[in-house]
Amino acid sequence: MGTSTEVNLLKSKQIRISTKLLIDVPLLLTVIILLVVGLLMLYSASWNYSLQIQGTSTYILLRQVIWVAIGSVIAAVLSVIDYHIFRQLATLIIGGTCALLLIVLFIPSAIQGATRSVVNGSVQPSELAKIALVIYLAYWLSEKQENLSTLRWGFVPVVIIIGIIAGLILLQPDVSATITVIFLGVIMFFVAGGNTKHIGVLVLLAAFMIFCGYFLFEKVSTRINDFVLGLSNPGQASYHIQRSIEAILRGGWAGTGIGKGVVKLTGLPVAWTDSIYAVILEETGLFGGCLVILLYLVLLWRGFTISKNAPDTFGKLLAAGITLWISTEAVINIGVMLNIIPFAGNALPFISFGGSSMICTMTGIGILLNISHVSAVELLKKERTTPDAIINLRRWDWGWRISSLGRHSRKK
Repeated sequence: MGTSTEVNLLKSKQIRISTKLLIDVPLLLTVIILLVVGLLMLYSASWNYSLQIQGTSTYILLRQVIWVAIGSVIAAVLSVIDYHIFRQLATLIIGGTCALLLIVLFIPSAIQGATRSVVNGSVQPSELAKIALVIYLAYWLSEKQENLSTLRWGFVPVVIIIGIIAGLILLQPDVSATITVIFLGVIMFFVAGGNTKHIGVLVLLAAFMIFCGYFLFEKVSTRINDFVLGLSNPGQASYHIQRSIEAILRGGWAGTGIGKGVVKLTGLPVAWTDSIYAVILEETGLFGGCLVILLYLVLLWRGFTISKNAPDTFGKLLAAGITLWISTEAVINIGVMLNIIPFAGNALPFISFGGSSMICTMTGIGILLNISHVSAVELLKKERTTPDAIINLRRWDWGWRISSLGRHSRKK
C-alpha cells in the first residue's frame, strides 16, 4: 500500500530523471548544439586560411577547440558556485576591467588598426567589459531598487558607470563594443524598473553620441553611409556586405552543402569570425540559417525564464543582463550580414572564432545555469512548484521586467 502511494506521489509531481540535475536542461542542450554547429562551420570557413598561414587546415579549428574546452570548464565550475558571490566581487570585477581597458591604451596589441588587446592579441578587455558591466549593474541596481526613480541614486550613477566603460572602449577605438555596452546599460536600467523619463533621456544621450560619432569618426560615417546606400541599392553597399549577399543568394533555400561554399574562398572578409553567418547561409541555406536563429530564440526564452524564476532581484537582473548581452551580440552579427543594420564587428556567440568572446560567453552561461539551479533548489524547499517545472517547455511567460515582478523581491 505504501509503495502504491509513493508511486502515485511521484506521478503527481511528474518527476523526470533529467530534473535531478536541477538546472535548465533546454538551455544546456541549446548551448551544446550551438557549440557543435560552431566548430563544424568554423572549420568549413577557416580551413583554407589556416592552410595558408600555418600550413595545416586545422590550425584555427584546434585553437577554437581549446577555447571551447576552457570555456566549458569555467561554465561547469560556475554552474555549481552560488551566483551571489558575484555580488561581493562586483566592485573588484568592474575595477579590474577598467584597469585592463586602461592598460590596453598604453600597452596595446593592434588588431585591424585598433588597439583592442593585450598579451599579444590574446585578451580583449572590451569582451570582458560587457559581462563585467552586466554583473556590476545587476549588483548596483538591485542594491538601489528603492531609489532607482531618483536622480541621485538612479539616473546619475547609471550614466557614470556606463559612461566610464563606454568611454574607455571608445578610446581604443571599438565603436561596435561601445554601442553594445551602452545598449546593455540602458536596457538593464529599464529591466530594473528605472524611471521612464530617465530611460528616455538615456536613449536620447545614446542617439546624440551616435550623431557625434558620425562626424568625429570616419569609420562610423563610412559604415552608416554604406548601410544607407546598400538599402536603396545592394550594389552600392560596402564590399563586405556585397560578398555576404552573394553568399546568401548562392545558398538559396537548402544551401550548397557544408564545405562546398566558394564565397569564403574568393574574398569574403574574415569568414571565420564576423562573416561566419554568411558562410552558414551559403552552405546550409535559409533552412540552416533559420535553425541557428531558432537556437538563439530558445536561449533567449530560457534566459528570461531563469530571470523570472530567480529567487531575488540580483539574480533576476543578472540573468536578464547575461541573456540580453548574448542575444544582442547574435542579433547584431546576423543583422549586419543581412544588411538590416549598419556594419559592426560583433562576434556570433558560440560560433565565431575568438578566445575572449568564447570564454566570456561561456562564463555567462555558467552563471545562468547556477541561477537556474539555485532557483530550483529554493522552489523545492518551499514546495512552491514541482521539480519538473525547471524544464517545462510549455510555459511561455515574458514578464521579466523587475517592476512588474514586484519591487520588493526578497534579497538574499
